[in-house]
Amino acid sequence: MNSVKLVEAISDIVEERSKKDTNIFGYEIWTYHVAIVVKYAKLLAAKLGADKEIVEISALLHDYASIKDSSMYKEHHMYGAIEAEKILNGFNYPKERTNKVKECIIQHRGSVPIDRTTKESICIASADAMAHIDQVPSLLHLVYYKREMDVVEGANWVIKKLERSWNKLCPEAKEIMKCKYESAKIILNS
Repeated sequence: MNSVKLVEAISDIVEERSKKDTNIFGYEIWTYHVAIVVKYAKLLAAKLGADKEIVEISALLHDYASIKDSSMYKEHHMYGAIEAEKILNGFNYPKERTNKVKECIIQHRGSVPIDRTTKESICIASADAMAHIDQVPSLLHLVYYKREMDVVEGANWVIKKLERSWNKLCPEAKEIMKCKYESAKIILNS
């Protein structure tokens, strides 16, 4: 299977899983997070000279475990690597490349202190954070609709999430997101 068809097949798997009633985030996670992570991951891969296929596959699968099963949410970076391996084995994807995808998924978490050891994992961690900064309305939807927080509690949660996201960005990503980050903080702190 060529790279384009593989990426399309994985994209279909993640999108279909996002549509299921068991997905605690709702279909919005596909539209307002995963697809945005893919967009920024591809942009960063070009800027950093990373392996574009590894980056795109990792971006598609980085939150798959928590989409598939809410019990995996707290450790979704670890379970996500396991789920990615299962999916990629189903496509007879080379083990060495599967291991690179798994490494990206494990290293994408902003709330867990993890070193990013490759250009590809830097792309995924930064793209994940960029999506949070880019899609503040989806974070507001999460805190006010899904988690039913009050106005102050929700705003504080989003501010902390954005700060964690900003802190995990690589310099190239900070350059791209600076205006959106600063604007979001002004609005949320008012």
